[in-house]
Amino acid sequence: MAEKRKSPRLRGAAATFLDARLAAGHTSFALAELVKDKGLSVTAAKNQLLRLDKRVVRPARRQQFFLIVAPEHRAMGGPPVNWWLDDYFKWLGHPYYLALQSAAAVYGSSPQALQVTQVMTDSPRREIKVGRLRLRCFVKRGIERTPTQPLPNAYAPLNVSTPEATAFDLVRYASRIGGIARAVETLSPLLPLLRGPELKHLLQAEEETSTAQRLGYILERAGKEKLAEAIHAWLPTRLPLIPLVPTGASLADVPVIVRWRLLNNSST
Repeated sequence: MAEKRKSPRLRGAAATFLDARLAAGHTSFALAELVKDKGLSVTAAKNQLLRLDKRVVRPARRQQFFLIVAPEHRAMGGPPVNWWLDDYFKWLGHPYYLALQSAAAVYGSSPQALQVTQVMTDSPRREIKVGRLRLRCFVKRGIERTPTQPLPNAYAPLNVSTPEATAFDLVRYASRIGGIARAVETLSPLLPLLRGPELKHLLQAEEETSTAQRLGYILERAGKEKLAEAIHAWLPTRLPLIPLVPTGASLADVPVIVRWRLLNNSST
């Protein structure tokens, strides 16, 4: 009964709010924004959103963050992930960037269709499924040091790893994205975009010798001698002998790639 006594402005407040958000180019919102903008109580705002269940969806249960589902996105279950990713992580209060194969795809590398959006952040998070959309988070300590850049001409703000950082991450997280061969396949189309100064800056920021060894070898094999030499010059004089592909299996009788101090346990 209390809801019926509200003014017409408040009764249709949530629907009006959604229309205004979409008109302004936004496909997501926090419950607190609706409450503040329309003067609703939290309970009234939730009740109105429940009645608009086909127009809104939550990326994660119990979170007070919502996606606006326009008619053209109902078949997918929600708007494209890249349209709301920045707003979502700002709401969470955690850093992020579009990473790995998803980042490679925005630079033109898509050897295989990717069914999940890959994001780097600073703490573990469960995979998000919204209809046919999937968001997978990878954890990286010191994420703030990784070079990123805004994606130009994007529908909404979006942080993406630079081509150099994308290549580095592909090698570092190879075992999580299908293996070193898949990483190299994804990395190869990025090679013309890699620049020596940016690569040196990345190495200093990441300070991860083992990944640098592996990336240097891969670049050398790909014919990018100058980039490989830039990595080799950065590496310390004494390097540990490590496998090209991290493994717990025996490495007896595995050939050694002397220049990069790698055990070649891969056909890559």
